[in-house]
Amino acid sequence: MNGPLDGLRVIVLAGMGPTPFASMLLADMGAHVVRVARPSHRPGRELEQSASARPEYDIANRGVDTVELDLKSSGGIDELLALVDRSDVFVEGFRPGVAEGLGLGPEELLRRRPALVYARLTGYGQQGVLSRQAGHDINYVAQTGVLSALRRSGEAPNPPINLLGDYAGGGTFAAFGIVCAVLEARSSGRGQVVDAAMIDGVAVLTARIQGLRAADAFSDDAGTNYLDGGAPFYGTYRCADGRWLAVGALEPDFYQEFVERLGVDPADWPEQHDKASWPRLRELIAQVLETRTRDEWAEIYEGTDACVTPVLDFDEAAIHPHNAGRELYTDIDGALHPAPAPRLSRTPGRRPSAPATGARPPREVLRDWNDHPPRNRKDLS
Repeated sequence: MNGPLDGLRVIVLAGMGPTPFASMLLADMGAHVVRVARPSHRPGRELEQSASARPEYDIANRGVDTVELDLKSSGGIDELLALVDRSDVFVEGFRPGVAEGLGLGPEELLRRRPALVYARLTGYGQQGVLSRQAGHDINYVAQTGVLSALRRSGEAPNPPINLLGDYAGGGTFAAFGIVCAVLEARSSGRGQVVDAAMIDGVAVLTARIQGLRAADAFSDDAGTNYLDGGAPFYGTYRCADGRWLAVGALEPDFYQEFVERLGVDPADWPEQHDKASWPRLRELIAQVLETRTRDEWAEIYEGTDACVTPVLDFDEAAIHPHNAGRELYTDIDGALHPAPAPRLSRTPGRRPSAPATGARPPREVLRDWNDHPPRNRKDLS
């Protein structure tokens, strides 16, 4: 199976964080993604390599072809434009104005290829007072208000690695926007610009929370709500062996089953939704869960609706029977590759494979495209 995006040709100017992640999502679903990187002999290349993963471990580059072009030379630009002339999507992650300075802005490329989808993936977007300012995931998550909620009451905000800004709010929304624009272009014959800003994507993720805030059902006092660690029946607990258990017993029937299997008499415990007594209830639950190991508790709750799960590390997650049965992770040359998602029944995504470790000449990519024209779609050039 070649995936639902088989035949889609995507040019991506190499970048960090969200750009390669969006590339992987498209490639996983069958798109032919060509990553344009700086030539290996350019000064500073050694620093780039030392700051990034070795090629075989660059999982976000799986299923992606790489070509090396010097975009500061007329020859490199000409070779890139030859690829653009045969592509459906162009992706860049520069600050606003940089692509235009190279002669690769959306106005220039859409003039050459009117049906092109031109995706711009940045932190702050193409407009606004911060649009040209540097930043990283932590800055974008802070800018949206989300980082202020990622903490326990009285503690410092804790960034969730770079999963929210770079990957959820950035790369995932960029890939979604690209597919939306491609679908529209195939009916209209006209391309457009996708302004994929990480702050926009992260803000969208807060939609449900914003509704709860408006209804006075979510407090801005972080760590005091049902889903942010405030509720003693929705959080993590240390067990006797120092490992952790995740408890998500929100609903009354789930909570009742959770408490019953603790093996104690809860007659004198506070009522579940008595917020004033949550600190005391948390202490009582913690005292019980500290008496057994994580895996002992996991066995006690296995097969129940108490919503209790062992907190697994990545290696444990890879071999858990449920995850292994779904092939959630595949070990390829010592790296755990997550399976493409979501899963489609008739045109599934590609099976994970090791990323390519070398670059291809641009002329080879063009020859492939000439020899194997896209199937089952109209040429919109």
